[in-house]
Amino acid sequence: MSETPTPTPDDQAAVPDEQVAIATGAGAAVASGGYPVDVDAQLLPEYSRFMPLIKWLIVIPHYVVLFFLAIGAMFVGFIAFFATLFTAKYPEGMWNYMVGVHRWALRVMAYQMLITDKYPPFTLQETPDDTIQLVAEYPERVSRWRPLFAWLIVIPYAIVASLIFLVAQICSFFAFFTILFTKHIPDGLFNVIRNGFTWNLRTGFYGYWMSTEYPPFEWDED
Repeated sequence: MSETPTPTPDDQAAVPDEQVAIATGAGAAVASGGYPVDVDAQLLPEYSRFMPLIKWLIVIPHYVVLFFLAIGAMFVGFIAFFATLFTAKYPEGMWNYMVGVHRWALRVMAYQMLITDKYPPFTLQETPDDTIQLVAEYPERVSRWRPLFAWLIVIPYAIVASLIFLVAQICSFFAFFTILFTKHIPDGLFNVIRNGFTWNLRTGFYGYWMSTEYPPFEWDED
């Protein structure tokens, strides 16, 4: 006859500890983790064949608005510089404005570079039918040194990001012809363009201390 082993005090203590870890989400930290700035874009099953011919023209009003939004962003960034320097916190309202400007610019670039057919809305806010979205997480605390040096230490990443964005623009040129003849964008071209946006945005967010985690040198295949 076999005997059932009696749990030792250490074994009995291990079970509650494991349950506590699961309840607090410690075991899922890696699975749910990720860089706090990302671009979520949808590859459309079909694109309008002739819209690429006129997108550059009908998007001009957005560039006029973005010009004034950029002026506002300069003043917001100037104030946020001193606010972060003295309080170790990026004012949330200012951070939201800056994210809105980046979101607006992202939509316009995505429309002009052909990976979406949805005309960009005139709003800083996210809309339910966006086919390209900026995902950004507000940093609760920002080290006081970041406004002084973040732009400097992001330079290596910015160099790579600029090269990727250049390749993305070339891919957009090829996408023009694939849409014109097939009404589709190959997955490979789409991913390069989306990664160009992602790397470019992560550079800006870190360089302007809107994100405190250094951008990863990783290619996103999703």
